[in-house]
Amino acid sequence: MNQRETINTKSLHTISYVSNKGGPTLGYSPDSGVQILEQDGLFFKDLNRNGKLDKYEDWRLTPQERAEDLASQMSIEQIAGLMLYSRHQSIPALSSSWFSGTYNGKSYEESGAKPWELTDEQLAFLAQDHLRHILVTTVESPEIAALWNNQVQAFAEGTGLGIPANNSSDPRHGSDSNSEFNAGAGGQISMWPETLGLAATFDPKITYRFGQVASREYRALGLGTALSPQIDIATDPRWFRFNGTFGEDSKLSADMAKAYVDGFQSSEDDREVNEGWGYDSVNAMVKHWPGGGSGEGGRDAHYACGKYAVYPGGNFDEHLIPFTEGAFKLDGPTKQASAVMPYYTISTDQDQLNGENVGNSYSSYLITDLLREKYGYDGVVCTDWLITADESDSKDSFLSGKPWGVEGMSVAERHYKLLMAGVDQFGGNNEMEPVLEAYRMGVAEHGEVWMRNRFERSAVRLLLNIFRLGLFENPYLKPEESALIVGNPEFMQSGYEAQLKSIVLLKNKNRVLPLAAKQTVYVPKRYTPAGKDWFGNPTPEKTEYPVNLDVVSKYYHVTDQPEKADFALVFISSPKSGVGFSQEDSEQGGNGYVPISLQYRPYTAEHAREQSLAGDARDNDVLNRSYKGKTVVTHNESDLDRVLEARKLMKDKPVIVSMLLSNPSVVAEFEGEVDAILVNFGLQDQALMEVLTGAEEPSGLLPVQMPSGMQTVEEQLEDVAHDMECHADSEGNVYDFAFGMNWNGVIEDERTKNYRK
Repeated sequence: MNQRETINTKSLHTISYVSNKGGPTLGYSPDSGVQILEQDGLFFKDLNRNGKLDKYEDWRLTPQERAEDLASQMSIEQIAGLMLYSRHQSIPALSSSWFSGTYNGKSYEESGAKPWELTDEQLAFLAQDHLRHILVTTVESPEIAALWNNQVQAFAEGTGLGIPANNSSDPRHGSDSNSEFNAGAGGQISMWPETLGLAATFDPKITYRFGQVASREYRALGLGTALSPQIDIATDPRWFRFNGTFGEDSKLSADMAKAYVDGFQSSEDDREVNEGWGYDSVNAMVKHWPGGGSGEGGRDAHYACGKYAVYPGGNFDEHLIPFTEGAFKLDGPTKQASAVMPYYTISTDQDQLNGENVGNSYSSYLITDLLREKYGYDGVVCTDWLITADESDSKDSFLSGKPWGVEGMSVAERHYKLLMAGVDQFGGNNEMEPVLEAYRMGVAEHGEVWMRNRFERSAVRLLLNIFRLGLFENPYLKPEESALIVGNPEFMQSGYEAQLKSIVLLKNKNRVLPLAAKQTVYVPKRYTPAGKDWFGNPTPEKTEYPVNLDVVSKYYHVTDQPEKADFALVFISSPKSGVGFSQEDSEQGGNGYVPISLQYRPYTAEHAREQSLAGDARDNDVLNRSYKGKTVVTHNESDLDRVLEARKLMKDKPVIVSMLLSNPSVVAEFEGEVDAILVNFGLQDQALMEVLTGAEEPSGLLPVQMPSGMQTVEEQLEDVAHDMECHADSEGNVYDFAFGMNWNGVIEDERTKNYRK
């Protein structure tokens, strides 16, 4: 029987529900002006309020049929708005957050607004710019996220053709919310290792389970698209986005990419709408085509200093494998990832047709000839954020515009070039006008009919990803249900088990581990000098315990007196030396380019190239970006000091190192002085304690090579994997890809047979 239900929530809108026997439940806001149509004993939403059932309103038709009908009804302004992808949005938009906003012209704190209310900016881009794709970062709680979602959806439903919002998120399941690109991490959600930690399990089934869990939690937060996974093969060990990848190996990355996307996109049984898509599905936007892991010198293209990817090994094609053999060739019924994000980089000298050296999204060769035509990809192509904005004067600014290779164009000309290259959507652009100006350029060159068709092709792709999720039928959430789903015990347990399986035991001299519980442990405090966060904001100097001592105390007695301890436990992180550019060096007459180091002590680049492989011939830029002979100091050199000091203080008693690995690192500076090394990629303190005591056995494998020193780092080729001399430890083990130990010694199993080189 068809039934109606009305639910009052804390928000400003009442949500009504109408159920269809054998069909979807319709959710709508009576305040939006949308009415319910009845036909053939079934109910449908009259989204455009014209009193009749249009094809796009008929849930019995395929998403393709509905998307084509709706695209044909949309104005150019509405399609232009659909092509926008918002800048980052915090809920609520606190003054102290990275992305603040106003409420009736006042700060959140001054306004008296509820945390789920829409900001002035959000109301403007929804109504005036027709924007429907919103990037969400931090949320106060699952209930607040659900209420905010309902506000957005009710507002969108009452505007124009009633197209729902497709809210999205960067990765948000890490245990560290301060990590780069994890702005939504932590809090009331299941916690998993970083992507590199999933790779360390060498088990795609674990990654598939992550996709299943994360997609349920995303949908309960009102999120329909994941700006993930990051499936670049990280062939340069210095790249600061290394920990967001599945590592350097193309086969492992392809298998993990396939599992991740299948987990996110698949719905089953009565949750399915069409061809595997449905109410549990989340669109996966895989990134970054055609691979961004080969930046020269390890530099990253978020910064002007890192705009060039280079291919000294002629290995461009291998970087495509995680896409062509993984994300585009799924085992599940959705067949391929529904969206792709190209990277900021200029893939130097890889355009075999036009000879253009422009950012990947601007390249018609990479987007149309290669991605669309050669590999047959017809999903959404969305640019990375801010590539149409103007660059800043600083080459090490994270928030600068990133129009690499097209710096001389206007903002509108950049939009037009992107459209002609085959792009569908503009990341980080809230404003419709540059898209409309690009449309007018296309009309002048190709005519109205041709340009209208070009816009509609993108509109269909973008709408498909909303129809497939069932959002046109019901985009609303019940906050109390969201609270029960997000971070529920089952999901938390799945994440915790993945953390345990991601821990890699590198060294275990004389089988010192496991260490029985109730012994006494010395944990030295960790010193962090003043510096900058990844946005460039200053961070204070601090000295603090690197672990929750309350957790440690459940397993061991804790002392701050080394002489009373049975062993020392020292927490360190991968060396951090910056982004490869020094404003000070530039101001002193240098080219500004400096090394990126993977060792703790100051590093002088004696083995670097004399001449860079790529550079910018413009008068205000640098053609030769060599940093040979220059020295860089590591920000966290004190991590090494604490290890060596612990060795002296403990004399002959065990020293255990727990290392948070974000990049391959030179461990030669301390490895010979310690008894055991455990590597992790983001985990809760309890997981480490369970392994230390032997309650759990380590089973992770290195998804990276650990270099013997900085000479091999300099001499490896940025685009080639597995090409470094690896560290050999005091026990005769070599820290190569797929190396790891358990309590019995070096792991040899089906995973190592399958993936070890």
